Amino acid sequence: MSAEATHRAIDAVWRIESARIVASVARMVRDIGLAEELAQDALIAALEHWPRDGVPDNPGAWLMTTAKHRALDRLRRDKRLGEKLDEIGADLEAQQALVVPDFVDALDAAREDEIGDDLLRLIFTACHPVLGTEARLALTLKLLGGLSTEEIARAFLVAEPTVAQRIVRAKRTLSAARVPFEVPRGPALGERLASVLEVIYLIFNEGYTATSGADWMRPALTGEALRLGRVLAELVPPEPEVHGLVALMELQASRVAARVDAQGRPVLLMDQNRGRWDRLLIRRGLLALERAEALCVQAGGPLGPYALQAGIAACHARAGTPDETDWPRIVALYDALAQVSPSPVVELNRAVAVGMAFGPAAALQLVETLADEPSLKQYQWLPSVRADLLVKLGRREEARAEFERAAALARNERERELLLERARAMAP
Repeated sequence: MSAEATHRAIDAVWRIESARIVASVARMVRDIGLAEELAQDALIAALEHWPRDGVPDNPGAWLMTTAKHRALDRLRRDKRLGEKLDEIGADLEAQQALVVPDFVDALDAAREDEIGDDLLRLIFTACHPVLGTEARLALTLKLLGGLSTEEIARAFLVAEPTVAQRIVRAKRTLSAARVPFEVPRGPALGERLASVLEVIYLIFNEGYTATSGADWMRPALTGEALRLGRVLAELVPPEPEVHGLVALMELQASRVAARVDAQGRPVLLMDQNRGRWDRLLIRRGLLALERAEALCVQAGGPLGPYALQAGIAACHARAGTPDETDWPRIVALYDALAQVSPSPVVELNRAVAVGMAFGPAAALQLVETLADEPSLKQYQWLPSVRADLLVKLGRREEARAEFERAAALARNERERELLLERARAMAP
């Protein structure tokens, strides 16, 4: 294998395995920053050895073992070795298992469940609510997504040093707050899980409809969020909202290919070629939604906000044409969503559904009640929705002004172009 091919292999393996490695080492050293440093040491060792010795048969296990050996070396040098060993367990045989020659062969068979637990600990730690939203996003993509600082900066259109500082500060905050490297139990689990789901969905949304920049979508972020959601669903299978979020992302991701034209311009839902929707992702999404609904029935509780939104997405996925969409059902789902997760954005989306189900006049009345809502003052979709309704009511001049107002608020270039194009179409 050429040196270039070896480096490509290292990059691919690292992207897949880095989260598991950092998670397992973090359990040993109880410090995420140190765990990442030791995992990077293992990566450097691979860059030194693999071009010369060849890529090992089990490259992920090679990196894992090397990182754990580095962790043990670090602990041996630590003056507080006894305290650290108490934290990771007093069982001497378990510690010896980390250094025996056949550990690579025993890794998957003997410690698979523990590795899953480690990943879960890492997810909950990176998404801890003690961190701000931007810090949680950056740390999650760095530790769990295996993205470089440069890749994260490019995805969110911010300077690389800014992202680097966010990650450094996040690690310091976790350390200063003495956040335990553990999965919360009991009542705390629900609150902490909500933070994890929020981070994953924020990543997905930024990929699905980019806040700013020249591109309408950023597929790398969408794909990464979907992967994290699937991993989480495997790690905490009894949680209905995890499956609800996965269902929502699968169903929305199924439309990605149809959301842009050949020039990269946005194509709105009702104008999309549904033949380009990904039927495999739709099937996966519907199955995940069924799982979420079944778990809610077992628990005797209502559907959560992610499962309800997935139900709305499922109505679109099941419709072969726009005219076949069950809009009254969508209105009912938005009614339920407004009960469990009330917000002005939910009310605006509900108004759109009301317009499709019962006519634009009824919808416009609902939209007018949101005109003075402070949280929607800079939200471009409020004037955009109002413009759509005005068009249907034949009030084209008013619609033109609303499309222009929406364009002025839009930070995404493709979105702004679309809104201005619709404004121009209103000219007599």
